[in-house]
Amino acid sequence: MKSPIVAPADTHATASPAARPGHTTPDDLDGFLFCRNDYHVLGTGRHTVFDDPADACAALRDGSVDAVVGALPFDPRDPVALTAPQRWVKNSGPWLPTTDGGSPAARIERRDPEPEDHRRRVAAAVERLADPAGELQKVVLARALRLRTESAMTPWELAARLRTLDPRGSVFVTDLSSAPGHGGAHLVGASPEVLIRKSGSLVTAHPLAGSAARHPDPVVDAERGRALAVSKKDLDEHRYVVDSLRSSLAPLCAELDIPDEPVIMSTPSMWHLGTPIRATVADASVTALDLAIAVHPTPAICGTPTVPARDHILATEGSRGFYAGAVGWSESAPAGGDGEWMVSIRCAEVAADGEITTWAGGGIVAQSDPAAEVAETEAKFAAILSAFSLR
Repeated sequence: MKSPIVAPADTHATASPAARPGHTTPDDLDGFLFCRNDYHVLGTGRHTVFDDPADACAALRDGSVDAVVGALPFDPRDPVALTAPQRWVKNSGPWLPTTDGGSPAARIERRDPEPEDHRRRVAAAVERLADPAGELQKVVLARALRLRTESAMTPWELAARLRTLDPRGSVFVTDLSSAPGHGGAHLVGASPEVLIRKSGSLVTAHPLAGSAARHPDPVVDAERGRALAVSKKDLDEHRYVVDSLRSSLAPLCAELDIPDEPVIMSTPSMWHLGTPIRATVADASVTALDLAIAVHPTPAICGTPTVPARDHILATEGSRGFYAGAVGWSESAPAGGDGEWMVSIRCAEVAADGEITTWAGGGIVAQSDPAAEVAETEAKFAAILSAFSLR
């Protein structure tokens, strides 16, 4: 699908990958966008669809495809939405939509769960986390909202609106049709969190964990940021994420540079604790997709230890699908293996029938306050809800 609101490209790279494990399709009805401030990637067509991420990694490693784009689900056991596009282009500079996408009227049709039910879920998790005999140390619990717009809004229009609302932010659109149960659906988001980026031998990540809502009063807002920087609860939550990334990256990297303390960063709606991580990849054949699979899911969107946290989430929420997964792209190993993957938060799935589902979650530890966690989800919903005129 070629977006009617994509500005003309300034530099071009094309790929016509050969078929490898997976299955090929002749249609050109899908699309991919990955926008950062310094570059953006666009992809069209599905030459090869990968059902197994291992096949996608192998195809990148031997150079039988030039690039792979798409999405990884929250649960690595679920189907992926990874394709080798028929054509793709990487341009310098950000994506510049020719319209802001507008703010269509919308209504919230369902809250899953309602705020009070989420408070009870968090309270139950806190009780489990406080058990000295238990192994669970952190778990991330999320809520979903289901919306309908009064007039149709395409995924590209939603992406344009998100880009307009936060010109500094990252924006992505990826077709999910290759994953069972997601026919005609797209995942659209404005994630603030870099899961992994590879450029040459340099690997970078910027995990976020520990959050506070912004405030319209600059004095109060600044105080919230300062309070977050010294919050033991949030610093502990953040440490779990950094420790996990250190453990996951160490086998793949010759050098790791991880600051001792996180820094404060902000989006229009939230303050976050973040740690900029730098590493040098040990094996030149390792691609950005290899790295993304190695580190996902992190405790930032799952918890720790991973398996009991994941099991608690699935028992509490059910399947997350592609929420809290990863969206990105990777070049082949012969081309350098460069690429980047963002954590798929602050996102929405736009279904074929126009229904829009968005999510917001927060990390729960033994010191968490259930009411505050509900408030945090409300604040995080603003990243997507601000694109609509709610009725």
